[in-house]
Amino acid sequence: MRALVVEDDPVVASELVRGMTAAGFVVDLAVNGQQAWFNGDVEEYDIAIVDLGLPRLDGLSVVRRWREAGRRFPVLILSARGDWTDKVAGIEAGADDYMAKPWAMEELVARVRGLIRRTAGHATPTLQLGPLRIDTHRMTAMLDGVPVRLSPLEYRLLGYLAHQAGRAVPATELSDHLYGDADTENANAIEALIARLRRKLGADTIQTRRGFGYLLPATAA
Repeated sequence: MRALVVEDDPVVASELVRGMTAAGFVVDLAVNGQQAWFNGDVEEYDIAIVDLGLPRLDGLSVVRRWREAGRRFPVLILSARGDWTDKVAGIEAGADDYMAKPWAMEELVARVRGLIRRTAGHATPTLQLGPLRIDTHRMTAMLDGVPVRLSPLEYRLLGYLAHQAGRAVPATELSDHLYGDADTENANAIEALIARLRRKLGADTIQTRRGFGYLLPATAA
């Protein structure tokens, strides 16, 4: 999963990037509103965490511009402004959730995962795709009730495909969400990861749609 953190305080930004990375996210950082607006407009993110008091362009304006441009990724506002009127303004601007500073990293990650889950149409942290069961909270997978040993990158790729179940995902998109860019070297790495997952889950679990990408069927194999 790929996250955009928008925060101008270097200490807070470092904590957010470190915590989200530890939770398995690829993280981009924007330190002002103009940079945040541009990144969110041209890149594909699974979640954005946005401060309100930003230089150059305030956080509410950033969120409004994204929504006006049709950007649909979930947005969590994280701000020192904790008054209920600020929370209402954030939600009305297009944010999906609002947390006041100071915060607990564990709660933030739980909320982020919940937003991503609901955006993909999943009500619980567990994704059941036929015999394949993925626990997005524990970051584990089971096949026919048997735990599957996955590396962090293998889990992140499988988790992204599970959230996109039923849709063929291009290798470039997978690369964006695993590495933050889509160069040739990373595209080759995606092929290697897919091959390893097929050996662990079965050759037909992840399908290849020529010209479209990789697909994890909504019911799995």
